[in-house]
Amino acid sequence: MAENRNPPARLPIQSAPRRLLARVRDVMAAGGEAQSRLDEITRIIAADMVAEVCSVYVRRPGDVLELFATQGLKSTAVHNTRLAIGEGIIGDIAATARPFALSDAQSHPNFAYRPETGEEIFHSMMGVPVLRGGRVIGVVAVQNRTQRHYVDEEVETLQTVAMVLAELVAGGELVDGKELSVGDGSTARPLRLEGIALSPGIGMGTAVLHAPKVNIEKMVAEDPVEETNRLHRAFSEMHGAIDGLLAVEHLADGGEHMDVLETYRLIAEDAGWLKRIEEGIETGLTAEASVQRVQNDIRARMTQISDAYLRERVHDLDDLAHRLMVHLSGENGGTSVRELADDSILIARSMGPAQLLDYDYARLKGVILEGGAPTSHVAIVARALGIPVVGKAREIFQHAEDGDTVIVDADRAQAFVRPGEDALQAYVENLRVLEEQRAVYAALLDQPARSLDGVDVDLQINAGLMIDVAHLNGSGASGIGLFRTEIPFMVRAKFPGVDEQSGVYREVLDEAGDKPVVFRTLDIGGDKALPYWQTGSEENPAIGWRAIRLSLDRPALLRQQLRALIRAATGRELNVLFPMVADVPEFILARALVDKEMDREKERGGALPSSVRVGAMLEVPSLAVQLETLLDYADFLSVGSNDLGQFLFASDRGNPKLSGRYDTLSPVQLKFLKNIVDTCLKRDIHLSLCGEMAGSPLEAMALLGVGFRRLSMAGTCIGPVKAMVRSLDIAALEGFMDLHYDLPERTLREQLKAFAIDRGVAI
Repeated sequence: MAENRNPPARLPIQSAPRRLLARVRDVMAAGGEAQSRLDEITRIIAADMVAEVCSVYVRRPGDVLELFATQGLKSTAVHNTRLAIGEGIIGDIAATARPFALSDAQSHPNFAYRPETGEEIFHSMMGVPVLRGGRVIGVVAVQNRTQRHYVDEEVETLQTVAMVLAELVAGGELVDGKELSVGDGSTARPLRLEGIALSPGIGMGTAVLHAPKVNIEKMVAEDPVEETNRLHRAFSEMHGAIDGLLAVEHLADGGEHMDVLETYRLIAEDAGWLKRIEEGIETGLTAEASVQRVQNDIRARMTQISDAYLRERVHDLDDLAHRLMVHLSGENGGTSVRELADDSILIARSMGPAQLLDYDYARLKGVILEGGAPTSHVAIVARALGIPVVGKAREIFQHAEDGDTVIVDADRAQAFVRPGEDALQAYVENLRVLEEQRAVYAALLDQPARSLDGVDVDLQINAGLMIDVAHLNGSGASGIGLFRTEIPFMVRAKFPGVDEQSGVYREVLDEAGDKPVVFRTLDIGGDKALPYWQTGSEENPAIGWRAIRLSLDRPALLRQQLRALIRAATGRELNVLFPMVADVPEFILARALVDKEMDREKERGGALPSSVRVGAMLEVPSLAVQLETLLDYADFLSVGSNDLGQFLFASDRGNPKLSGRYDTLSPVQLKFLKNIVDTCLKRDIHLSLCGEMAGSPLEAMALLGVGFRRLSMAGTCIGPVKAMVRSLDIAALEGFMDLHYDLPERTLREQLKAFAIDRGVAI
C-alpha cells in the first residue's frame, strides 16, 4: 500500500526564486569574510526583487536587533542602528515570527523612525523573520520608494532566501555563538530542579542526552523534480516505520497511546503539510531544507500561542519533521531502536511520542524535559509505558551531562542531578509512598465522585484530539466538558470543509458513546493564528478579534462548522458552546445561526440530532452582569476560569512580572464565582467550570465550596480530584467559606489548606 501514498510530481517549477537562491548559494560557497558575503547577498536580493533597499538585522543578546548589512540605506547605520524585539515594524516581525508586507510602512502605528538610516524616503516595506530551530535570529527586509503592493509570491521568495541566510547568520562567523549560551558552565555540583509532573512515578539512573539532529548538507536543489520524488519516497518509508511503531508489543493492547500514533498517521498523510513542503521545493530548496523551512515556520507560529495545550502540539510536528528528514537522509532508515544502558534517564529539551519509542524503553527509568505539558503526546505514551516524566525543568540540558546520576521524582515534580546522600535516601522512601498511592487510585477508578455527605460531583475532561477522548475510559470521567474544535483547523494547510469537519466530530461522538460531549466553536484569532489566514497583528490579542467576535464577523465560517456538527450528531444530543461571549446580543446572534442551520438541514431532508443544547462560555466579566438576561436564551453555561481570572483582575496570565500577584483563590474571585452559581441554581441552569482551577485538588475543593457540581479538566487530573471529593464534607466546607468571602485578604489559599489538613481532605 505504500506506493499509493506517492502523489505525482508537482509542475511547473517556478524559476525566479530558484535563480535568486542559486546566486545566494554561490556567494555563500565562495568563501571569504562572512560580513563581505552578507553585504553581497543583500545587494543580490535587492537587485533580484527590484527593491531599492535590502537590509539584514541580526539578533543580539538582550533581545536586540542590530542592522548588520544594507543595500540602499546609509552605510554608516550598519552596526549602529538597533531595535528592541517588538520595537518598530522590524521588531514586530521578530516578536511575532511572521512576515509583514506594507504598502505604506510609515503610516503604520508601530513604525520606528531611525534618522541615521535615511529611510524616510522609502514607503513600502516587506520583511520576514530569519528562523533557526523555530527561533527568530534575525530579520531580512526590502523597501521601495513607491507605495508598492507586495504579492504573496514575493513574500514566499523572501522567506525561502531567509532560510538559506539563516545558515550564514547562525554559523558563528558574524556573531559569537557563545553570546547566546545559557548557564555558567558549572556542572559538578549537586542540583535540584523543580518542574511539573507529566507522567507519574519515580526513577533513578544514568543521564542520556537526547539531541536529535539531521545535518542538511545541501540547501539549494539542482533538480526540483528529483527532490519532489525523493520527498514522496521518504513519506512512504516514514509511514511504514510508523506502522511498525503501532506493532510494539507492549502497546498493542490499545488505549490513548495508540491514538497518539494514529494521529501521527493522520498528520503525516495530511495533504496540506505535504503541499507546503512541495511548494518549498518548487522555490528551489532541497527536500530536507524545505521540510526544515516548513517546520521552522510552524514552530515559530505555534510557540506564540498562549494556550499551553495548543503550544505542546509543536513537539509532535517536530518529531514528524525530524523523522521525515531521517528518511530523506537515509540515516538508519529511521527504524532502528537506540540501545541504552540499564537504568537510563533520558534528558531532552522537547520530544515527540514516536521519538520516545525510538529508545529501548525497557531500560528507560525516566525522562526529564525542559518543556512539556500534561496533555503532550510524549507524556501520554510515557504513561502507557509506565515511565515517569518531569517537564518544565528549566535549563536541565545545560546542567546535566551524559553519565550523571539522576533521580526523576514525577510525583513531586522534581529532578535531582548528581544527588547527595539525603536525596538518595528520600528516593527509597518515595518508592514506598508511590506504591501506596497507586493502590489508592486503582481502587477509586470505578467508584463514584461522591462526597462524605453524599453529594455527587460530575467530573469531565477537556479534549481537542482523539487521544484526549481516550481518557474517558481510562480515567472514569463522566463526559467531555470541553472539546476544542480549533485543532483540526490549525494542523491543516486550508480550511477543512464541512464533510471533513463532520468526520472529526462524528468520530469524537462515536468514541464517547453514551457520555455527553460539549463542542466549543472555533476559538481562533488573537494569538491563535491559522497558518493560512492572516488576521493581522494586534496590540492586545487576548481581548481582540478572536473567538465569537471573529465567527460573527465571518458567519460563513461559523455556519459551516455548525452544519458539520449537526450532521455529525445525527440521532444524538448535540451540545454547542460559544466562547468569549461579552454581551447577550452576541449570544442571540450566534444562537440564531444554529437555528438557521437546523432549518437548512431539515429542508434538505437530512437527519437531525435528537436534541440541541446551546450554551455560552463565561470568560468576560461583563457577561456576568447580564447573567439573568442571558439565561433567558442559554441552555447551559460554562465558566472558563483561565481567561475569566485574567480579565477580572486585568492581569495578563502570560506576563511573568504579574505571576502570583493575583490568586485564583482570592475572596474576590471566589465571591464572583459564587454569584454566578447562585444565579444559575435559582434558574435551574446547568453550570460547569473548565480550566486549570478544576484540575487542582485544592482549587477544585474551593469550587465545590462555592457551589459547582460539574468540573471539566485534563484527563490526568480526574484521579486526584476524585480522591479529594470522596474525602470531603461539602456542607462543612460551604459553611466555612461563607465566613471568608468578604475578608480583605489577597488569598484564602492558606485557610483552605488548613481546612483540608484539619479534616483529612486529600489535596
